[in-house]
Amino acid sequence: MDILIEELAGSLWVAAVDKGKLLGLEVDPFEERVRYGSIYRARVKRIDASMDAAFLDLDGVNQGILYNRDVRIRKKTKVTKGGDVAIGKILSPGDMVTVQARSGYLPSDVDEDLPPLEKTPVMTMDIAFHGRYLISTPLETKSRISQRIRDAALRKLLQKMLNDLKQVNGIILRKAAAHTQTDWLTREAKILQSVWDNVDRASTGNEPQLIMLGPDAVQRTLADQAGARITHINLVTLDQFQSVEQWCDIFAPDLVTKIRPVELKDNDHELGLFLHRGVMDEINTLLQPYILLKGGGSIVLQPTAALMAIDVNSGRDRRGALAINVDAATEIARQIRLRNLGGIIIIDFLKMATAAQRQKIIDIMQTQFDDDPCTVQIHGFTKLGLLELTRNRRTPPLADRMVALGLEDE
Repeated sequence: MDILIEELAGSLWVAAVDKGKLLGLEVDPFEERVRYGSIYRARVKRIDASMDAAFLDLDGVNQGILYNRDVRIRKKTKVTKGGDVAIGKILSPGDMVTVQARSGYLPSDVDEDLPPLEKTPVMTMDIAFHGRYLISTPLETKSRISQRIRDAALRKLLQKMLNDLKQVNGIILRKAAAHTQTDWLTREAKILQSVWDNVDRASTGNEPQLIMLGPDAVQRTLADQAGARITHINLVTLDQFQSVEQWCDIFAPDLVTKIRPVELKDNDHELGLFLHRGVMDEINTLLQPYILLKGGGSIVLQPTAALMAIDVNSGRDRRGALAINVDAATEIARQIRLRNLGGIIIIDFLKMATAAQRQKIIDIMQTQFDDDPCTVQIHGFTKLGLLELTRNRRTPPLADRMVALGLEDE
């Protein structure tokens, strides 16, 4: 796999490409107001009893919402979770809290037409720092294996590794840790702990402010692809080289030698590296409402106010419903990730004859989503034969980011 890093109009673009196929795409628009994972020293503006939530002033400009379930109160070494009593009995207007963005916020031209909650990033006091192989949760004392790992043999292996880790608390082992030496995990845990120590020391004062930016597109991609064999990290500017080298030097020393600047013959083209590597055509298709399958079938995506509807059509493909659905299931999972779709997603597959066939489609999609960095829950087929799933996005959907960059019509 190769990682391609580009810039366009102040925005950062990162693509993960394997054998010419796009497997990941992250874009950080310059206009992004709140980045996923950013940490703020925030002030409680008001309590909404009906929502059991607090609205926060994050930095004097942006606001966030903190639900009761995401409240954490520290008293010496003890941390109390919210939810047992109303949030108004825990927090009051004027209180200062340290919070982390669970979702990003990207302003758009239609903001004025949106209800307040649609443009309010969700915050949490349950701070977490993502490394390459693990997640540090400094407010927790117990360590565990990621709940998203379903394979029993892999969980057994990771549990053994977790038992071998000494003097390390409050971490979550990710899938990528499976074949990593324990001393590397200990090293990463200590690095993330030092990050928290610095954040904790900075979490003082009575003025709302940004304490630490969340991971950018490069850092998210390298962490998300930690389990893949990365051959090259290609980029085109010195600034990119220095920032990538700095992150790799801390979290992935083995990747430092993979960083390779590319000198393009024609530097006039926007996203010239992507053009050079032949991925722009595929990126452009991500703005289209349909995808053509190799056998002649197609997938149509239709967003609505409440959910994303996806329809599978047979087209010229005469192989039968199951064969077409198998191809569609794999491609739909990839498109959901690349387009960064979230919320409720309903998929209308071609009608299948048996429950075993429907279960096969569920199993295929579950396998495809195993490496998705966002949490995906497959809820099964409805009585009408529609597959329901939900996906919790970290960042705004790709379409919104393209709109912010003025590329939606290109």
